[in-house]
Amino acid sequence: MAQAAQQTPHRVVVIGSGFGGINVTQALDGAPVEVTLIAKTTHHLFQPLLYQVATGILSEGEIAPPTRLILAKQKNAKVLLGDVEQIDTEAKTVVSRIAGSRRRPATVVTTPYDTLVVAAGADQSYFGNDHFSEFAPGMKTIDDALELRGRIVGAFELAEATSDPVEQERALTFVVVGAGPTGVEVAGQIAELASRTFKGAFKNINALDARIILLDGAPAVLPPMGKKLGLKAQQHLEKIGVDVRLDAIVVDVDQDGVTYKDKEGNLHTIATKCKVWSAGVAASPLGKQLAAQTGVELDRAGRVVVDKDLSLPGHPEIFVIGDMASVPGVPGMAQGAIQGGKHAAKMIKGDFKGAPRTPFKYLDKGSMSTISRFSAVAKVWKFEFAGFIAWALWLFIHLYYLVGFKNRVTTTLSWLVSFITPSRTQLTITHQQIQARIALLERNTILRQQAEAAAKEKDPAGNSAPAPAPEHSPPNAASS
Repeated sequence: MAQAAQQTPHRVVVIGSGFGGINVTQALDGAPVEVTLIAKTTHHLFQPLLYQVATGILSEGEIAPPTRLILAKQKNAKVLLGDVEQIDTEAKTVVSRIAGSRRRPATVVTTPYDTLVVAAGADQSYFGNDHFSEFAPGMKTIDDALELRGRIVGAFELAEATSDPVEQERALTFVVVGAGPTGVEVAGQIAELASRTFKGAFKNINALDARIILLDGAPAVLPPMGKKLGLKAQQHLEKIGVDVRLDAIVVDVDQDGVTYKDKEGNLHTIATKCKVWSAGVAASPLGKQLAAQTGVELDRAGRVVVDKDLSLPGHPEIFVIGDMASVPGVPGMAQGAIQGGKHAAKMIKGDFKGAPRTPFKYLDKGSMSTISRFSAVAKVWKFEFAGFIAWALWLFIHLYYLVGFKNRVTTTLSWLVSFITPSRTQLTITHQQIQARIALLERNTILRQQAEAAAKEKDPAGNSAPAPAPEHSPPNAASS
């Protein structure tokens, strides 16, 4: 028995298939470990290009290759589909679930670990106003992007279908909340859809009448990139027709519009059908579980305050990386997750050799954001670029980090079509894209209520009734 136990490989469980999860898994290739990557989607999402799916430039497959195929040749790694509901740090287990339906019960899997890497990423934050999400989708998942595409294109179609000028104006008004990179990129692309792609495509409306309004509570666009680049980005946005309103704090979002408060405290309401939320992020709720069980500290965004080597204080067997980790000087960007994943893998492999743990050192490779076709801003170390040079640099960097040769080729071809001609090849929308998220939320609520009712029937006193599952979206592959 003892000999058999010694032959059991060291079990590493990785939660999340984003930049952090994929990189830590790949960096453990060839190590004397057995890696199980658990993710609630079947794909690895290249999130920086998600807005191009939402605005019809790229297809979802070009930026979201299957995780299982990415890791197919790695002998010591396997992929498990499931939404992680519970981490038990004492028993060293992870409980994941593939959501069921009225005809099929949920599939629950318990996976033991020796080392755990939590790279579950971040969700959209509405700053305590979660009801905004019904009317203003975020931009974190493929589902979000497809829903947003449906809402954007659908708004033009609604305007075409009505002869009421008030309704036309409301349909042709687009509000983007948040002037960070995602908000700037989405606003710029909606402006280009109206001025280039849809120019002359409608007979009852003029797409050029579309109003794109960008709101942010900060006094500048792209604050992390500095005043100079932020001002250049704002000026270019205004040049292509985006109405930039700063020092504007959104206080309400509903079906009919957006209400914000200016710096003087005055309230303004914008009548609009299509709203996009890109104003904030909150770490995965798994951070709260870790805090409750280990006493680890969380920051205001729910990120876990980790040790210098990215492990939990008092729990060297647990690493937290990417958007879930609170590390001084490390922004919530892809590079932080990529470098953090590689560092965690280095520490895990070093433990087998008895090497001491070393602090994580983040190499700032700069930041960049596109504004529109042929225009971007970039900050690389002490150098600042704007215009075509920054745009070309942005293209090269993002192509470099895309996973898979085929995806790089197809993305390049899609870019050629979209940037050289007015056409976009991915503007197909369906009713399901627009309505599915709300339907799933309603369905999850019903299933959770049914589970709670069943638990009370079994134990009316509530002595051993299980706690309700967290409100996570079910994995894409099991949404039927």
